[in-house]
Amino acid sequence: MRRGVNPREARRMMQRMGMSMDTVENVKEVVIKTSDKEIVIAEPEVAILAVQGQKIFQVTGGRITEKAMERKAPTVPEEDIRLVADQTSKSLEEARKALEECGGDLAKAILLLQSKI
Repeated sequence: MRRGVNPREARRMMQRMGMSMDTVENVKEVVIKTSDKEIVIAEPEVAILAVQGQKIFQVTGGRITEKAMERKAPTVPEEDIRLVADQTSKSLEEARKALEECGGDLAKAILLLQSKI
């Protein structure tokens, strides 16, 4: 016959090992953002486990929804566009496109345009 662990005993064992566990009350939602999507967990249960100075958040239950993130083209300063155009003898429009393609990195944009002779 197998006996379950008494919650009081479990809490004492955790304290002896330097662990503590608390719950976060009244959580409405948890949002996880990645570079390409957003995950929303509505009305979850959240517990915080503290182990040796580190906090671990445990999220359970709730309704999960995912949505893709919109990607915006980086805004490129006009002075950067002029600098790239001057350095490569290309048009402002070509310099703008190269900078947008390179995520605003001046050196990469200049190398990109110089390689397109």
